[in-house]
Amino acid sequence: MLAQRLRAASVAKYNGVKNANGKYTVSFIEGDGIGIEISKAVKQIYAAADVPIEWESCDVTPILVNNQTAIPQPAIDSINKNLVALKGPLATPVGKGHRSLNLTLRKTFDLFANVRPAKSIDGYPTPYENVDTVLIRENTEGEYSGIEHTVVPGVVQSIKLITKEASEKVIRYAFQYAKSINKPKVLVVHKATIMKLSDGLFVETAKEVAKEFPDVSIDFEIIDNTSLRVVSDPKQYSDVVMVMPNLYGDIMSDLASGLIGGLGLTPSGNMGDKVSIFEAVHGSAPDIAGQNKANPTALLLSSCMMLQHMGLDSYAEKIQKAVLKTIASGKENRTGDLKGTASTSHFTEQVIKNL
Repeated sequence: MLAQRLRAASVAKYNGVKNANGKYTVSFIEGDGIGIEISKAVKQIYAAADVPIEWESCDVTPILVNNQTAIPQPAIDSINKNLVALKGPLATPVGKGHRSLNLTLRKTFDLFANVRPAKSIDGYPTPYENVDTVLIRENTEGEYSGIEHTVVPGVVQSIKLITKEASEKVIRYAFQYAKSINKPKVLVVHKATIMKLSDGLFVETAKEVAKEFPDVSIDFEIIDNTSLRVVSDPKQYSDVVMVMPNLYGDIMSDLASGLIGGLGLTPSGNMGDKVSIFEAVHGSAPDIAGQNKANPTALLLSSCMMLQHMGLDSYAEKIQKAVLKTIASGKENRTGDLKGTASTSHFTEQVIKNL
């Protein structure tokens, strides 16, 4: 079952406590564009499922501190207090303006690992059958470190940062995660043939960390080959947890999502030592915002991943089963991105019926 496979490994354990009323408080970043609509759907379904959670709304409208993009302090305080957050899609500026809020959140809370499962959904066929991949992406450095400058007009330099500390952290998490979901192998994906120092450090660090986990095997693969093999026969990757530097993970995780029907069906968790943030990884889709057309599935499945992380397994299972049953029930209950005719509100109503 998908929910069981989404359990976070012990390295990023949730240490939240219940309120006096027996409920946990979760910070909720509803997001931009369609974020408001799909967040509303999640709240309605959680209320119907009687999940013991209270939502605390977070405004992450960016501010500038010393010319650097930052998260408003009340949002930081909320997430640090609650230790877990659910996040809708945030618009990412292109070229100029504030740095990506997604990147800013990862940096602010040291969310060092992004976990992206991709599993075929019964009742929604794609050209690929029996997909069951898990990808863990280093989340804080690489090409996304934000270190770039103009050398001379017309020449820009962007620096790829790889550190042993960050590499060790995410690779160790990958081994722990593999053990927690009973996958026998960790596959380190890299390009050390060309980036001999940076990716070479990632590979060598993986070899060292692997000695701590003799019951989990390790293998290595060049990113080009992984890309080819995943789209040729994704079943080859069913027994492994893939781990890789930031940029490769960003691209490969979206590729894996495409195998099962797209980002609208894909859950995601950003794990830190203290705080974890679960999110819908698709865009804010401003072209359909406010039109009752958005698909809340990715945010719902990410929230199930969150519930698993919090130890609320039975609620995760109940919601996930209802979501998957709704998708499998036919086009009239699926949203347009899944070749269906349902509105956001109709989809939400059907999930509630299926609880």
